[in-house]
Amino acid sequence: MMETGYDEQGMMGADGEQEEYQMQSTFKKIEELENYGINRTDITKLKAGGYHTIESIAHGSLRKLVEVKGISEQKAQKLKEVIKTNNLVSIGFQTATSRLECMKDTIMLSTGSNDLDVLLGGGIETGSITEVFGEFRTGKTQLCHTLCVTAQRPLDQGGAEGRVIYVDTEGTFRPQKLVAIAERFQMNPEEVLDNIICARAHNSEQQLELLSDAAALMSDSRYALLVVDSATALYRTDYSGRGELSERQMHLGQFLRQLTRLAEEFGIAVVITNQVVANPDGMSFAKDNTKPIGGNIIAHASTTRLKLKKGRGDNRICHIYDSPSLPESECAFSLGPAGIEDAKDA
Repeated sequence: MMETGYDEQGMMGADGEQEEYQMQSTFKKIEELENYGINRTDITKLKAGGYHTIESIAHGSLRKLVEVKGISEQKAQKLKEVIKTNNLVSIGFQTATSRLECMKDTIMLSTGSNDLDVLLGGGIETGSITEVFGEFRTGKTQLCHTLCVTAQRPLDQGGAEGRVIYVDTEGTFRPQKLVAIAERFQMNPEEVLDNIICARAHNSEQQLELLSDAAALMSDSRYALLVVDSATALYRTDYSGRGELSERQMHLGQFLRQLTRLAEEFGIAVVITNQVVANPDGMSFAKDNTKPIGGNIIAHASTTRLKLKKGRGDNRICHIYDSPSLPESECAFSLGPAGIEDAKDA
């Protein structure tokens, strides 16, 4: 079984009861700090400020901790000292061997296409951010919807046996599409929908705030996937012109840093979609003269970057744009009535 932050947890079953799984912890709930002299009032304040695990405090800066209402610099330093003294979180150096052992726990989520899974070395990996970008109607949202279903499947069927959080910034979330995908994989549609939590973000500030809500949900139940579709659309409308570019990039960087923290803290797969714009520096005669928006901020935050392109008919092309472990390559897949499928003969 996949390692998670729960001894007893699970997804909603067809009878409305929680199906329990016995799994080991990868994070520690913030309530455990009571055993080390931190009072319950301060813990409540920290949770209100978006800190729900001991890891989130260990990895946060003192400057951010003192921004929490009721947490002084002295209290923040004490929190850090308690975590370090009692070795509650491993934040120092470790051998490459230990790092390799940790990476063996990575789970790959099936995309719904066997060929695409092979291209990605098994699917979308947990514990990191995968960015999917391309023009409209290239299959970005279709891929997100398919992953919402496959993430709930058993481990031996390309899933992670977990729930899903979906942040919709463009109004593209379609539950009826999820029903069709669930039926394709012979899953109970009602159960699948009950295991997906969706939120509609209307501005970039709300989009960031939703990540605090997501952290609270993840600390209480088993989640395998967080989707943000799209991560950049609201930043493009909330910040316009070169005069606001620096501020936009700073806020986008904060959002992406939070996503990285959630991916590493809870061991979930984070999938974000991104839009493209014309590349003024590219060759005007190039067949595809576009580039993803967000610049270096989003490029450095994303572990794997996938570029989707249109093919013949319903076929699409997935190109590995950037990855630390996968070679630059591409394959075809298809957009079917029930999600992502293998490519069809033209």
